[in-house]
Amino acid sequence: MSLLTKFSLEVTSAKSSYYREKFESSSSSDPRKLFTIFSSLLNPPPPSSSLTPEDFITFFEEKVAAIRQAFSSVPTPPTNMHSPTSNFLTSFSPLSTDEILKLLTSSNLTTCLLDPIPSALFQTIARDLLPFISVIINNSLSSGYVLTASKTARVVPILKKATLDSSSVPNYGPVSLHSFLSKTLERAVYNQLSLFLTQNQLHDPNQSGYKPAHSTETALIAVTEKLHAAKAAKLSSGLILLDLSAAFDTVNHNILLSVLSRLGVTGSAWRWFQSYLEGQSHQVTWRGSTSKPCRLSPGAPQGSVLGPLLFSLYTHSLGDVKSSHGFSYHCYADDTQLFLSFPPSDTQVSIRILASLTDIASWMTAHHLKLSPSKTELLFIPGTPNPYHDLTVSFENSLVSPSEAAHSLGVTLDNQLSFSTHVSNLTWSCRFLLYNIQRIRLSLSQEATQMLVQSLVISKLDNCNSLLAGLPLRAIKPLQLFQNAAAQLVFNRPKFTRYSTAALPSLAPCSCTHQI
Repeated sequence: MSLLTKFSLEVTSAKSSYYREKFESSSSSDPRKLFTIFSSLLNPPPPSSSLTPEDFITFFEEKVAAIRQAFSSVPTPPTNMHSPTSNFLTSFSPLSTDEILKLLTSSNLTTCLLDPIPSALFQTIARDLLPFISVIINNSLSSGYVLTASKTARVVPILKKATLDSSSVPNYGPVSLHSFLSKTLERAVYNQLSLFLTQNQLHDPNQSGYKPAHSTETALIAVTEKLHAAKAAKLSSGLILLDLSAAFDTVNHNILLSVLSRLGVTGSAWRWFQSYLEGQSHQVTWRGSTSKPCRLSPGAPQGSVLGPLLFSLYTHSLGDVKSSHGFSYHCYADDTQLFLSFPPSDTQVSIRILASLTDIASWMTAHHLKLSPSKTELLFIPGTPNPYHDLTVSFENSLVSPSEAAHSLGVTLDNQLSFSTHVSNLTWSCRFLLYNIQRIRLSLSQEATQMLVQSLVISKLDNCNSLLAGLPLRAIKPLQLFQNAAAQLVFNRPKFTRYSTAALPSLAPCSCTHQI
């Protein structure tokens, strides 16, 4: 028995030494490296498979081609639409060297195989390269021409869930990476286009995607507050969550350029977008190998700076279709929340839902976007106890019926707006993360543990926590318990130690109850 105990202690000591050496070799100030090590220690590498980059590029291309086939005979919307503004963006203004340097140094560090040097090093020597970079960026802005090298992306397939079969291509999602310099050029255009749209009030007020002071949290608050108000007025509500198939990948370039023209983008500014969209290409990188380049004839470039903004402009006119049936809506990029409040005695709601979905689908088809009826979710929020409403509709060979809960922008909404299902899912996720960190806690410094807990656990507790404001304490008590458990893990304290926010200054900025 003593030999078995000694063997167990030796194994534990060896593990601790190995983990500690791993973490000490990484600076605790480098979260990316720390998380990579953390993941490699806890998650075994996926089993080897015979997949190749060509398998992924073929699958991605065929998926988009299958969707596009339905649009081959669909006429595009007219291009001679009247501009809603008397002001025009005819050209982009050249940037001073100081403005370009600010763009370079303030950009987030990225990792892309297309970069000849790491972006961190690029930022360090940016001042020395500034004359050359300024010429490249300003020549592109003035001429309305985008270099081919700036229109290439590397796609890295990422397994959607660790539990999925790693040998099946459909279980992977594409992550597009662009070079640091091309994203800097896009950011220069993005800033001037956004300023033009803001000054002329051309932004959709119900679109929260990629706008300053807007987020998934503000989008959800905008919707849930109206649903709460309707419930307080004893009105029932129907919330419809629309799902699109490969939304960014099927954007028609001719339609997008027409939309930009209608919004007042003309001259060399319009030609810049035409050049930017033409000749876009990507390659898949997988386990050291790279596929052949493939052109993107349709699509708003994913992973780019401009892609999300261009998509929101592309779908701008869809808001009129939604509103025409009396529905309110709020979007975040391609995620749409459509909702309608009505008296419990209203018996025509399902008819209005069907009419709205039919018109939305028609608009989508005309603009070469595909709505997924089978993934469309419907939530019925009753205004009075035990009302009867059959909101089930048959839409494009799919049955859309109310469910007790629906997932929207990372939050689970339930039909009572109690967020009980969301809290339950969140506590399960936090329990799993804390358990994994606890497995190697003896090998971690307090600083490294705090960084992991802050980034993996506390960030989850903080995400969209303003939606929980006003809930009874018993509803959010599980989250408080996990915050306490996180503090105990960081400071190596006994399980039942009590903490106040003042006693944990390092965790206070991310305190769930503090922000609620």
